[in-house]
Amino acid sequence: MTDTAPDTDVVVVGAGVSGLATARALALAGRSVVVLEARDRIGGRTWTDDALGVPVDLGASWIHGVDGNPLWALAPALGIDTVEFTVGSFQYAGRPIAWHAPDGRRLTPTEAASFVADLHAVDEALPAVVEHAPPPSTYAAAVDTVLRALRIEGDRAVRVREFMAHRSEDLCGAPVTVLDAHGLDEEHVAGDEVVFPGGYGQYAAAFARGLDVRTGHEVRSLHATDQDVTVVLADGTRLRAAHAVVTVPLGVLQAGGVVFDPPLDPRVRGAMDRLGMGTYDKVFLRFPSRFWGDDWVLRQQGPAGVDFHSWYDMSRVTGEPVLAALLGGTGARRVEELPDVMIVDEAVTALRRMFGDVPAPESWRITRWATDPHARGSYSYLHVGASPDDHDLLGTPSGRVQLAGEATWGEDPATVHGALLSGLRAAGRLLGHDVDPLTLAEPVSVVGAPGAVGVRDAGGD
Repeated sequence: MTDTAPDTDVVVVGAGVSGLATARALALAGRSVVVLEARDRIGGRTWTDDALGVPVDLGASWIHGVDGNPLWALAPALGIDTVEFTVGSFQYAGRPIAWHAPDGRRLTPTEAASFVADLHAVDEALPAVVEHAPPPSTYAAAVDTVLRALRIEGDRAVRVREFMAHRSEDLCGAPVTVLDAHGLDEEHVAGDEVVFPGGYGQYAAAFARGLDVRTGHEVRSLHATDQDVTVVLADGTRLRAAHAVVTVPLGVLQAGGVVFDPPLDPRVRGAMDRLGMGTYDKVFLRFPSRFWGDDWVLRQQGPAGVDFHSWYDMSRVTGEPVLAALLGGTGARRVEELPDVMIVDEAVTALRRMFGDVPAPESWRITRWATDPHARGSYSYLHVGASPDDHDLLGTPSGRVQLAGEATWGEDPATVHGALLSGLRAAGRLLGHDVDPLTLAEPVSVVGAPGAVGVRDAGGD
């Protein structure tokens, strides 16, 4: 035990949306806060990049469902412009989608309507099957049960299984064969979806304003007592606080990237081990001109679309001829091991199957979230055998230490608004009252540590 006062009231580990929301809520309530971020930038898995000449989001892109969503309510308060783009939850109806058969040709309207009708029928029957699925059961098994009950067979069944597999990869970053039967229970969003011409990174920038955020500060361990928490950085530097909130991604926690002494509550550790960390990557291609027509999404069926099965028209957001391929699960992990030139060649080959003579892209941007040491994946998912309650269990406080982040928010995991709300929950526990998300738009008049002015890097200490 030491008689000296802690260096700060709260240390927040991680400067993603969850960590910054936690810190801002505490600072607005008068608490001193230091945010430690391993990267040389803020934002975590929200990362807006302009290497293509226009902003594109290498991480999170969408507000999934604007109804009742705090990010939607905060957008006008923070001066963040949005564009409606309701195809981000792997929908199959409602917005223009070009379906392409395994041979590359575009499905006729009749063929597309028949396929979509099968998807509707399966989705209508799935909830009852999932509800009664004996644990542990996979989502793939639930889909097969429905197909048998509906007598959807042959090529029709192949196309439905294919779509469901891609939906699992898209929404969870994981193969459908390891996704729990309940893994998509929380994926039903309310309202339209929107994206950001100026990028998702605007939220992190706004939340960080006025806070003591120290980039280039990698945390290796936390040592908690009944009185305080000592945070140890990679360079040996120590920082003492009354409390700590750790918001690093689930993949980093599972890899042992942060050591907890004493160990986290067994309930927290158990949830951490049961949940999965999915991989979801993006391949952005900028072309000399727009050749793909007016459809919002292009989808390729069959073996030719195993990995490059979905393309999104980013010209609706950027105003420039940019297409984005979104890859999840096993395909994303495979592609991450390839050099850029091979990935671009695969991507262009896939487009040429649909459109014939496609020009070479002028530039590209490719993500690799699974091999990123500060992420080790894209977002959490319900691995077979896990329970939906495991997300909230992961956020259970262990003495003076608690975890926050999308993986700890049971109602809407794997979302930015889930990350935001988990951070406000953590702050609310320390303050003793709930925090209104809209207060995050208010200015912080006094930063959390003496002399701190906004974001600074490791060389600024």
